[in-house]
Amino acid sequence: MDREFYLKLAQQRLAMPIGADLVLSEKEDPEAIRRDGPRLGAVITEAARRFRSPLAFPLMDLQIEKEFLLTLLGVPGTEREQFHFDVEEDHGALLERVRERLPGQPATPGMSGALGALKCVAAEPDLVPIGMSIGPFSFLTKLIEDPITQVYMAEVGDEDDEEVVGIHEILQLATEVVAHWIGLQIEAGARAICVCEPAANTIYLSPKQLEADPEIFDRMVIQYNRRLVDLMEAHGVDLIFHDCGELIPVMIGKFQQLNPAILSLGSPVPLWEAVPYTSRDTVLFGNLPSKKFFSDKEYPESKLEAEAAELRRKMDATGHPYILGSECDVLTVKGCECAIHRKTELLLRC
Repeated sequence: MDREFYLKLAQQRLAMPIGADLVLSEKEDPEAIRRDGPRLGAVITEAARRFRSPLAFPLMDLQIEKEFLLTLLGVPGTEREQFHFDVEEDHGALLERVRERLPGQPATPGMSGALGALKCVAAEPDLVPIGMSIGPFSFLTKLIEDPITQVYMAEVGDEDDEEVVGIHEILQLATEVVAHWIGLQIEAGARAICVCEPAANTIYLSPKQLEADPEIFDRMVIQYNRRLVDLMEAHGVDLIFHDCGELIPVMIGKFQQLNPAILSLGSPVPLWEAVPYTSRDTVLFGNLPSKKFFSDKEYPESKLEAEAAELRRKMDATGHPYILGSECDVLTVKGCECAIHRKTELLLRC
């Protein structure tokens, strides 16, 4: 779409949460709805209308890709949660096998529900149907047993080391699956894709290592996301890039190389501190700490109002386009629904 669309939303001082999960939790049998395209589409549409936003964000379900990959590989359902690849093995043949099978592999029930929902939302002329996907690096951390140690070894190791080669083969495998999933969502009508890379943060990628060699971030994160961006650009689909982890400036600057229409950041990053590293035609999104909304003791409404006012004041002073929003999807916490809904409504009024 025209980049001006997002800039105008910022000019209109839009405030919105990512809140499809909240609406879903109000329904009977929400798990069944996840697999029912028309019903899930109705939930996403209701969320967009309730939160007065044309951006129809879906559920931030980042398990879909792993379930699909392990289904393709024939891993039994009971073994999937504990399944991990051995980084020291040669995965070249496996990568080729996955590439061959991907086009004909049936969608999982979760994928079918999400695709059906996208088609329904795409029929609403005033809404922007948004797809959702985990990023390749964050997908990698779900596919290996000890991601912090193994990613670190890939950072410091020689490019010919077995572990380094293995990590990058698994990253290629993850990218193939994610690209396939994004392609299916584009076919279903997505006009923007939210790519979530929550693991691309200072826990998995050492600031000291990045200080010595900033290109590590390119090798581990950016080059694989670049392929996804190329796919989206070829179809005229916009990138919404999301990272709710703790970041340092060099990481934010690297994300800008992907030229996202919207850059969504978590509360560990004061939004105004991201401005110097973000292009003026990229809208910053966030980043009220929605993970705390459930607690009136830790995060009362007065604190939300104060933080929203500070965020608006400091972002307005920069002149950078932004949308006031949640730091991530606002998830339901059993027994705390009233507090979460009150704060979500308050966010809309800030």
